[in-house]
Parts: sequence; structure tokens; C-alpha cells
Amino acid sequence: MPEHQTQHQSTGPFSGLVVIELGHSVAAPFAGQIFGELGAQVIKIEKADGDDCRKWGPPFWEGASAFFQALNRNKESVVCELRDPEQLEALKTLICEQADIVIQNLRPGHVEQLGLDGPTLLARQPRLIYCNLGAFGRAGPLKARPGYDPLMQAFGGIMSTTGEPGRPSVRVGASIVDMGTGMWSVIGALTALHERHTTGRGRVVDVSLFETASCWVSLLASQFLASGELAGKQGSGAPGIVPYKAYVTQDGEIVIAAGSDGLFKSLSAAIGHPEWKDDQRFADNPARVANQQELYAMIDSIIATQNTAHWITCLEAAGVPCSAVNNLQQMIEHPQTEALGLVQDVPGTEMRFIGLPLSFDGQRPQPLSAPPKLGEHTKHYIKKEI
Repeated sequence: MPEHQTQHQSTGPFSGLVVIELGHSVAAPFAGQIFGELGAQVIKIEKADGDDCRKWGPPFWEGASAFFQALNRNKESVVCELRDPEQLEALKTLICEQADIVIQNLRPGHVEQLGLDGPTLLARQPRLIYCNLGAFGRAGPLKARPGYDPLMQAFGGIMSTTGEPGRPSVRVGASIVDMGTGMWSVIGALTALHERHTTGRGRVVDVSLFETASCWVSLLASQFLASGELAGKQGSGAPGIVPYKAYVTQDGEIVIAAGSDGLFKSLSAAIGHPEWKDDQRFADNPARVANQQELYAMIDSIIATQNTAHWITCLEAAGVPCSAVNNLQQMIEHPQTEALGLVQDVPGTEMRFIGLPLSFDGQRPQPLSAPPKLGEHTKHYIKKEI
């Protein structure tokens, strides 16, 4: 297998780490991008017609869908025909000779059929860290079924608590299950990497969309496990905390989070009803939860009389946590977003994306290279090209 200098020179914390991404769609590519943006060399293995995500549009941006471009910065693209024995063996050699970590989310059973599964590769290279990003998990009656973010929001209970009471269930718009699973895979791989420094041996790490979905509802599940009562749909609110939701203003919406007795007292005074603090119906949080329909109706009618800016000014002056319900443009163009440098330019392109949500010594990791063209780096790794 020929040695190849990666397309960018990295000085990030993962500089020198080699990650092979046998990934498509969202979960594994997001994990790969986290590694790449933190300095690892990430080699993305694609089929001849590419990751399906390349075609998830419009909109398309500089040669691929905006979805794909947002998930695949700082990577090299290698086209490998897994049904071709020579190319498959070249890929196995690449993994065993150069890779530190493999992340894969191919359909259940596929890597086992090809001999690209964790146990097989670890038998050949014991230092390898191999991470499966599954659908329903490594065991159980559904382990062989495929899965996607909306399916797992449904199966994992998220949709049953999302939306307005009495209305059909809705999916959280952001791909929280896919991207959350990518994050868990990075956490698992880094844990195994830390252990390898001591033991010298790798591990097989398993994460799944279902397990991620179940984790996201763990607080709501704890309420059911404690009481036997289902939370149900909460709209913009949260079970067990009142007042804690969104309200319609004259020109938009505002979320007010007054989840403590002190904050409720401040809210009551700020909206012109300081006497509520002495009302036994609202004396503490359990009482407010029991009487939430009455309380919310009262607050709703007051908030509707003024515009959002009025209430933001009023409530912030009173020390009550609140926020306008921003659309994506408002969020992206907000001075807070700019101050944090969250929206980043991609080198060599006109593209801009939201960066990783972490900084080191006050510096956010920067994109190092553009998302790769399909098969752009095949010749460096696979001897026989498609």
C-alpha cells in the first residue's frame, strides 16, 4: 500500500491519527468530520456512485448537496468496489497497516460478509479501534433491521413527546439521532484510544441510533419509571417544570424559562402581577405543575399584548431567562453567533458552515480543506481504480 501525504497539514490535537470512514448518510460522516476537523487524517470510502448524501438536494453547493458538503469537510474520498477482490484486499491492507480507527455504518451484516468487521480486522491488527454505528444495536430481535433518523425518533419515543397535545406526532427537525450517534461513536472511539495507550490493544465499540434516541429521552423516561405515567406531548414546554414554554407575542414568539420559585416571583412582577407569588395555586413548582393550564392561560393572554422586543427587554431587566424564537437566518446573523465565530469559511470555496461546538484555549477548530470530490484520492490508496 503506497504511503500518501494527506491533503492538508494538520497541527490539531488528533494530528497523526488515521481514521477510515466506511460511512454514508449522516451518522458516520459526522463522526468522521469531527475527527477531521480536530486534525486527524480521514479517508472516506465510497461506492462508485458515491455516498447517497451527495444527491440529497436541492440545494446543491459546489458540486454536491448542501447536506453532503456540511458533513464531509477535511476528508479524502476513495472509491472502492467492495465486490472486487483486489480492491477489497487493498482496503483491508490500508486499514490494518495505517488506520488507528474505523467508523462504519453500512447496512447490518454487510461488513461481516466482506470480512471488514471488527473482530476479523482486529485479529489481523490488534491495535485497531473499530466502531460500529448501527441502527437498532448489536443484539436483540431487531439487530438486522436498517434504521434512519425519523424511524428512530419514532421508535425511541422522541416523537411521542414532540408536538402539541391532541395533534399528530412530529419529528424534531434537526437530525438529532444521526448526529448524536456520530458524537457517541467519537466518545467511544476516544475512550478506546485512551485505553490503548495503556494496553496496546484496540477494541470494538458499538453505538446505535436506537440507543442514542433512548438516551435523549432519558429524563422523560425517568419520570415514567418513577410514576408509571407517560409524559405525552409537551408543545414547547417540559413536564414537571412550570412556567417553562413558548408564548405568542404580537409579532412572533418568545420562550420564557422561569423554573424556580425565585424566577416565578420575578416573572410575576415583570408582567404586572406580583400578587401571584402569594397565590397558593402557584406557591411552588409542584403546585404550578398541578395548576399549569390555568397559569399558562393567564400568562398567554398577557404576553400576547406586546411585541417580542418589549418582553425581551422587560424580562431581561428582571433577570428572567427568555429568548425570541429565532429562525435560522436570525440565528446565523445574530451578533452572538458572530462573536463566537460559529459560521466558518471553507478554504478554497465559497461555502460557509457552522463549525464544531467547542474551543481550545479560546480557539475554535477551523476547516482545513474542502469536502472531497468523489474518488479524488482513490489513486493514492487503491491500486485498481474504477
